[in-house]
Amino acid sequence: MSTSTGPGTKEFAADTIEKKVYNVVEELKEYLPLENDRNRLAFNLVNFKKGTGDSPEVSVKVSKLNFEGIAKEAFTKLLVQKLEEAFK
Repeated sequence: MSTSTGPGTKEFAADTIEKKVYNVVEELKEYLPLENDRNRLAFNLVNFKKGTGDSPEVSVKVSKLNFEGIAKEAFTKLLVQKLEEAFK
């Protein structure tokens, strides 16, 4: 049995919502060591910024993230702050 390679990753332009959100989440990787957790959170936040998803507070709560070195509430505050800065 063999496994084929996974699909490639699409790069977004620097001024897109997707790139800004994924950059913010990537800045917080010291608190979210698992790449899948970061991708899941970023996906939810992109939907929020496009008007179809839950707020960051709800996304952090329901995404079943594995935090390291920070409490969920402190992470949420930091995330909201960084998102506001990225979208000024």
